[in-house]
Amino acid sequence: MGFSSLLKKASLAGAFFMSAIWLSGAQAFCPTPSELTTVTVQRVIDGDTVRLTDGRSVRMIGLNTPELGKQGRSDEPFAVAARKRLEALVADSGGRVGLRLGKQVKDHYGRTLAHLYNVSGASLEAQMLADGLGFQVAVAPNVDLVACQQAAERSARQAGRGIWRQSPVLKAEQIQRSGFAVVSGRVSKVQRNRGGIWIELQDSLVLRVAPNLVGQFDNARLQSLKGKQIEARGWVVDRSRRGGLQAGQPRWLLPLTDPSMFQSTR
Repeated sequence: MGFSSLLKKASLAGAFFMSAIWLSGAQAFCPTPSELTTVTVQRVIDGDTVRLTDGRSVRMIGLNTPELGKQGRSDEPFAVAARKRLEALVADSGGRVGLRLGKQVKDHYGRTLAHLYNVSGASLEAQMLADGLGFQVAVAPNVDLVACQQAAERSARQAGRGIWRQSPVLKAEQIQRSGFAVVSGRVSKVQRNRGGIWIELQDSLVLRVAPNLVGQFDNARLQSLKGKQIEARGWVVDRSRRGGLQAGQPRWLLPLTDPSMFQSTR
């Protein structure tokens, strides 16, 4: 059965009425694309990853949910809630979802990168973001839905839902470990060299735009950041563990993968 047929059935089947479980604006954030492949979910691995019955693991594009505990680490706040919410959304869709592959189809773990939609054609990523159960992320070239995903996250942030109930934003000097983070700080230095563009925050953190991504950023805007307070998000790396940290350099590095991953706050 094609996904369009599933959409028609959804309007008739009581099991698919979404009024109780879907936020009113979720579908408006990211409209249904015209071409979707129907797939069946075997199980939900965590808040942003599912396993399909055909054996593929699908990492949802544009969404990063809190991490479940591994190797002795405890669950991050809202990690279990995110997994349970995605399980409920998939179940409400009868276990069948619409899949739209990203321009980059695989990540470095071999997972399929795709957008997922429920049987009514509403974006699962947008719903999770609107629920405050994940962060919007953008990794080029899979950035087609950045604007609508940002709007979904913004609604949760303004309403204080989920992870936004208490601000998860760290000051640059508060970073203590690698991993995903939303950070804020004042820009003390902006440099460009063969290694890309480097934006330093208060001697604690440096944001890096890799040489192959420089063309996607407004260089004049980056140069104008000096002295400004900004917020950035991404996966923080501990440079001291790589043996490449030189005297006077910030220990923490955050690669910027798309212009939407940072903003001036004042």
